[in-house]
Amino acid sequence: MVKKISRRQFLLSLLGAGAAGLTWSKTKGVPFSVESAGGNTVYLPFISKASPTPPPGTGHGVVHVHHSSVSTWNGNSGDYWNYVNQAKTSQMVEQGLIQLTGKSTAAAAWRARLPNYQAGQGIAIKVNFNNTISSGCSAAPTAINALPQVVNAVIAGLKSMGVAESDIWIYDGVSRTIPNYFYNIVHTPYPGVKFYDKCHTPVTYNSTDASATVSFSPPAGVPQPAAEKIADVLVNARYLINMPILKNHSCAGITLGFKNHFGTINNPGGLHSHVFYEDSCGGGAYSNYSPLVDIYKNANIRNKTVLTIGDGIFGALGAEDARPSFWTTFNDQVPQSLFFAADPVAIDSVMADFLRAEWGYPTGSDRYLQFAENAGLGVYEQGDPWGGGYSQIDYYKVNLS
Repeated sequence: MVKKISRRQFLLSLLGAGAAGLTWSKTKGVPFSVESAGGNTVYLPFISKASPTPPPGTGHGVVHVHHSSVSTWNGNSGDYWNYVNQAKTSQMVEQGLIQLTGKSTAAAAWRARLPNYQAGQGIAIKVNFNNTISSGCSAAPTAINALPQVVNAVIAGLKSMGVAESDIWIYDGVSRTIPNYFYNIVHTPYPGVKFYDKCHTPVTYNSTDASATVSFSPPAGVPQPAAEKIADVLVNARYLINMPILKNHSCAGITLGFKNHFGTINNPGGLHSHVFYEDSCGGGAYSNYSPLVDIYKNANIRNKTVLTIGDGIFGALGAEDARPSFWTTFNDQVPQSLFFAADPVAIDSVMADFLRAEWGYPTGSDRYLQFAENAGLGVYEQGDPWGGGYSQIDYYKVNLS
């Protein structure tokens, strides 16, 4: 059965926040085995013999910021994004960056992530609007999508260190739309920020730069995927902030930071057979290869990513197109959480652990993270963020109220 935290355990974990409204703890220990919700598969921590060589300037820390009242959504309405407190979201982002970098102020923390930024250098923000592919610009889908409040908090942080609004580029590619409701909430306070999607400046894939092409290198016996093109908006950017959503996927099991870049390439559908685990979806994932790793190894992603922010204020269980979910492991509330890391493998590992503890996913769904560690992209570990923690990942929990 799935290991879940009791209501009493959860409430006890929040004690001590008190008047200060903030507590934080570091959990680093030997993880124990957990079982998936869908069967009797036992997951054990992966111990790699590889020596990870992540991009320069990154560490293996993951900061989890929980705010007990950032959302007032009760599930009765579809416009969940209207029930998120901007000031509290901004506080979460500030504390996440401060704890991740060890700096004393949010502005200093942002400078630590972008120490060489100069005016005119584009900072691309990859949001997730996978559930707007069939929607018009004026639509307001009830399925989970990116939250404008988190993006606004990031923009405010970047501006605090001197970034011009015109250097901030929000995008999601292929046929995805950034709906009017999201655009208006961001554009009103930050009119200079640029949007690249089906409703605003189109996302194109025309660059002739060699780095704009993703070539795949599967081992013998694995079919060769066709090459993919990287979105021009990212090719032209100097930096990248990746903002996936904490959610399951009905075919791939989980969809987190690595898979968020299916919105960066021109034909993600051509890779479905390599990442889907469910037979009903035409699953054909391989036990020794994932194209997600080759995508991330592309210089425009690996070398430009300065931060990953996992949006778990709501989270979605069971499917990528589900409505926001209430979680038993979060005391029957929405998670009200944000995750921060420089290590893309570590943050996906931690978010996957939360999904596995709450809902489960098909065996092998997180195998791409093992391949990513072997490729030197970061540290992979199956651990227990609710108790035993991690032996390789530095996991920090910050409680706000």
